[in-house]
Amino acid sequence: MGTEHIVDRARALRAHLTERPASLYAVSVLRIGYGLLYLGFLLREFPHRDEIWGPGSPWTPALARELFDQTGWASILTLSDGRVYFELCYASALVTATLFLLGWRTRVVSILFAVVVASFHARAIFMTDGGDNLILLMAVYLAFTACGRRWSLDARRARRGTAAPATVTEQGRAAELVPRSAGQLRDARRALTTVLHNCALVVIAAQVCFLYGSAGLYKVQGGTWGAGTALHYVLNLELFRPWPALSHIADQHTVLIAIAGYLTVLLQVAFPFVLFGRLKYPVLTMLLGMHLGIALLMGLPLFSGAMIVADAVFLPDRFYIALGRLGQRATRRTGTERQDSRRTTGTVPPQGRPGAVGAAERPGGERLVKEPRGRRAV
Repeated sequence: MGTEHIVDRARALRAHLTERPASLYAVSVLRIGYGLLYLGFLLREFPHRDEIWGPGSPWTPALARELFDQTGWASILTLSDGRVYFELCYASALVTATLFLLGWRTRVVSILFAVVVASFHARAIFMTDGGDNLILLMAVYLAFTACGRRWSLDARRARRGTAAPATVTEQGRAAELVPRSAGQLRDARRALTTVLHNCALVVIAAQVCFLYGSAGLYKVQGGTWGAGTALHYVLNLELFRPWPALSHIADQHTVLIAIAGYLTVLLQVAFPFVLFGRLKYPVLTMLLGMHLGIALLMGLPLFSGAMIVADAVFLPDRFYIALGRLGQRATRRTGTERQDSRRTTGTVPPQGRPGAVGAAERPGGERLVKEPRGRRAV
């Protein structure tokens, strides 16, 4: 009985791994989120692109290539020292991030997006932070997923292709025309794509869990986190004070600052252990608030955005489906209200016959009295 149970579980795991790609909506949210973040990052640094990645950077392409010989990194930006080549690479990066965001030819564009992120990351590696590292990892992982099957131009094109399904007779004739080897090759390709997608999804989830767990355990080793004063020192660092007045106001609430510090450590350490229960949703909500606070008080929007997008992988597809339906209902309700308002403002009070407006009164102001039939006016 035990052996049969193990065999059944193994078969179910194999079927789940090879037959159905999981969390298609979640990886689509990751594609949209990281594509939007990196596009915004490139547009924000557009005025400073030459000083960071271009030929005019203090970290010259020659120094970058010398470092690559030691570290094994590579970058398409160092293939030429010309300014025209750099401008073409930057424009290509903007186009690639946009296409990746929209989900156009995602299988190819996802690989190009990973190459772009890795190239810009390696070119100015001493100017990167935790947010850049996470975006690089996620860009590489997403290249192995089917992140273009939902909420993308590819999905829209696929729906149009299946809008007019073939009849049973046509499907039978098509099946007869396709060789058996071609059908087997198609099935093998589908199974390989599914396996790569599901394995990459597991790696993404494990990466986020390791990130939170290691960050929490590292904080536990520090004395300031144990004393509840770590956030006090963070709020008084000049490098992480985009709005000093706001940081000063937050630092005045000593008890709340200490509670927020302890809660941060608790959430990060407990995060990998609450993913399979109902506590996942309140924990993700509190982590969302924590990252928004980091973006606002510490001036790290790219890091916070990267973490918020990464957390979206733990939400099931039914959550995104319900969210999409809610958005559709809100859109329909808004459209109905607009139509009703247009009808209300556009209605005209009912009018009588053309001659009825002046029937009771002449232009001169004389009042007319209509007498009953058979009687004369006195």
